Amino acid sequence: MRTFAIRARDGVMELNYSEDSNKPPFRKFMITYNPKFSIGDNLESIKAALTGLPVDAAIIENSLNYEFSDTIIGINHQKIDIGLAIANMMNIPVVNLNTVREIGLEKAVSQKAAYLKWHLDYYGEYSGKRNYGQEAMLTIGNGYFGLRGAYVEASADKDNYPGTYVAGVYNQLTTNINGRDVVNEDLVNLPNAQYISFGVDHQHPFQIKKEDIQDIYRSLDLKTGVLTTTLHLQLSTGHILEVRATKVANMTNWHRYAIKYEIKPINFSGSIQLYSKIDGSVINGNVARYADFNQHHIDVIGMAAHDDQISMIGQTKTSKVGFVINSKLTSDQFDTAKLIDTTTENQAIRQELSIDVEPETSYTFEKCVSIFTGKSGDDALEQRGREEIEASSFKDTLADSIKFWKNVWHKTDIQIQDDITSQKLTRVNIYHMLVTSAALTSGKLDASVGARGLHGEAYRGHIFWDVTFDLPFYAIHYPQIDKQCLLYRYNRIGEARKYAQSENKQGAMFPWQSGMYGDEQSQFVHLNPVSGEWDPDNSRLQRHVSISVAYDILTYVKLTGDTQFMNDYGLEMLLSICQFWVSMAQYDKDADRYDIHNVMGPDEFHEEYPNADEHGLTNNAYTNIMVSWLFDKVGNLVNDQDADVLAAANQKAGTDETLEPKMADIAHKLRLDINDEGIIGQFAGYFNLSKLNFDSYRKKYGDISRIDRLLKGEGKSPDSYQVAKQADTLMAYYELPFSEVNDVINRLGYKLPANYFTSNLRFYLDRTTHGSTLSRIVYSVLDEMDGNMDQSWQLFSTALFSDYYDIQGGTTAEGIHLGVMGATLQIETGCYGGVRFDTDEVSINPHLPLNWPKISFRQEYQGIKYHFEITHHDIAVTADADTHVKVGDKDYSLTKNKAATISYK
Repeated sequence: MRTFAIRARDGVMELNYSEDSNKPPFRKFMITYNPKFSIGDNLESIKAALTGLPVDAAIIENSLNYEFSDTIIGINHQKIDIGLAIANMMNIPVVNLNTVREIGLEKAVSQKAAYLKWHLDYYGEYSGKRNYGQEAMLTIGNGYFGLRGAYVEASADKDNYPGTYVAGVYNQLTTNINGRDVVNEDLVNLPNAQYISFGVDHQHPFQIKKEDIQDIYRSLDLKTGVLTTTLHLQLSTGHILEVRATKVANMTNWHRYAIKYEIKPINFSGSIQLYSKIDGSVINGNVARYADFNQHHIDVIGMAAHDDQISMIGQTKTSKVGFVINSKLTSDQFDTAKLIDTTTENQAIRQELSIDVEPETSYTFEKCVSIFTGKSGDDALEQRGREEIEASSFKDTLADSIKFWKNVWHKTDIQIQDDITSQKLTRVNIYHMLVTSAALTSGKLDASVGARGLHGEAYRGHIFWDVTFDLPFYAIHYPQIDKQCLLYRYNRIGEARKYAQSENKQGAMFPWQSGMYGDEQSQFVHLNPVSGEWDPDNSRLQRHVSISVAYDILTYVKLTGDTQFMNDYGLEMLLSICQFWVSMAQYDKDADRYDIHNVMGPDEFHEEYPNADEHGLTNNAYTNIMVSWLFDKVGNLVNDQDADVLAAANQKAGTDETLEPKMADIAHKLRLDINDEGIIGQFAGYFNLSKLNFDSYRKKYGDISRIDRLLKGEGKSPDSYQVAKQADTLMAYYELPFSEVNDVINRLGYKLPANYFTSNLRFYLDRTTHGSTLSRIVYSVLDEMDGNMDQSWQLFSTALFSDYYDIQGGTTAEGIHLGVMGATLQIETGCYGGVRFDTDEVSINPHLPLNWPKISFRQEYQGIKYHFEITHHDIAVTADADTHVKVGDKDYSLTKNKAATISYK
């Protein structure tokens, strides 16, 4: 085993490299710590010194002793978990020399690698958006609620934000901005019930303050869903304590969560006071650029206390959603009901108790919380809340979480060999996919999954087209979640029809941003943080969201075989969406072509033509290609449909037999703008726009991912330039099989040169700034299709890291990017693993990254469960029914529960 050992000295890190498991001969390096540089930059010097030397593991020779980590060192008056840092930087396990001496190097390395693959850990106290981002990444929840991973002792301030969100609970408020009333609908931050803290000898309750904190370690155990935060404190009075908070959500009784709070005095005896609170004074304050808007969304109606329990009753201000929050404070060491004093003030209810303590003795308390929402004034909510809190305990909640996540990992785990970081972050993504959605399997929640999960307040918690990137994961693992997300749309189809009518269109036009009711929640203005100005916002013109809804329906039914859903809901929705797009297409008799006007594509940098009087663009290529594809798919579906089912769907949709011929005509005659080199124009007139000097702007600004804001800050407009935020023209190639996009282009009567895809890919990559995290997802897939594995891997790995490293400079602070998380999982299994369900059979065409020797995973397709193990040469596949798969051009039969090994390379 190739290793290097690290010994931290005064201002120096000594490295000893060995090719033989930390045995001589050694190659020595001395790394001088430069206090002018960040810790990260100093650690990069280690990587630079070892360039060209293969490394399997690192060994810390003189780490400090902590119960939460054995790889923390001190250097230059700072402490760092160098094990975490090196594991992230070099993708290797880092072990403690004492552990190596006790159990041997090989076992120590194996144990640490296993730990790293299942834990998301942070060491040290951070502030501002960086800590906000870590709170988002450490969120626990169950799809009914999301509870940000804040310190339980914290209240909302510039460094901490303990948000609580319940799926589907929105509220609308009006704010006057520059003389104009602006209405915003937000996912509501509900009262903070996770608060619990302590005081010493009747002094003020402890707050998270840097000067009191010696060490902080936060660890999310992905295997069990348990978040543990350990604090080592020395207060201004000299009192030293260890405090540990363990937080867990109940995944099946999804109104509950529980906290275990342990306090150990180290150097004193005396008294400790414990404080538990439900704080109803909260606002929606997670996103700084929303600060000018009214963010006071709730009214507290009542508070009550009984024995060891407290409760808060309230409602949202305008949507009138009622909430009942109960909490219970208990201990196996004390009869808390006899010790608790309860007070109320400033829309908060607080419990306080006092105990006598001795040094080196732990005192443990448990706080259980239940949350119920429903119609305001529903007395049953209070009764259910009381019953739920009576039945809850930390032990039961913990046991439930362990059981639930064990089942999740059996069904959904993607196992990646020899890549610790990709393995960990893959599991982080699966974890957050379920934290956002698990309760939807009940069928009792009229909700979908928001673009930022239940983790923060960006995009105001709205539902976007991002869900399209998540639903395939749900369909092959938890189809009921996918179905519920589609029913969320179906339940709001009335609003979609009203929206279409308001724009003088027919059918159903779904909104770009959807919340509680399904009406359009996109704004007419948004704040440009570069210029500080309020710019016009035409993003509502991204009508392709309705295509995404249709695509999601067709994909769900294809993956699950749920034809009953199609008969009961799907066909009506598809006909209504097609009717809308028929009404959007305008016929040009002279050219015998159809045009679609006044739309925006996924790019978002282009909202209108320069100096134009109208908003929107004409013939966005992605939109037109997908409309033609949709019309063809639905036309075939209609022709094959049972007559009675079709008649019922037509009646509900308000359509008839005249729709299909119109669809067929438009599907053959939509117009694209294609130049002589075979480049497909993003929209009509795209090639007339000016080219931008990207190098000049990078030199001027550095990060130009949001070049739109930079240009507007200079008094210019991105509408004038060939520049894109994210994949647009080529987006159809991400969603559809290559052959189906080619069929559309041929059906429209266009002939493209043989190498047109490569030319188009290079053309648009050169003009894309990746201002959306989804951009790298799409182009990673397109690069793999084009044989550019190096660039595909670079884009994929950046996307995989995007929330962990918050690569957009603070956006993770406002919630994780769920679309990216879902899409990375599809790249791993469908693009790199090569398992696809595009046709009527399972096809497997792997293209594994060089650093992945093997990938293994389970998936379910049309009721058959598959298990795949894929290497660079062989595919081992097992199915729980007789079936067949296609590898390359060959079909292979599978016998039920019998593994088949297929060599493909």
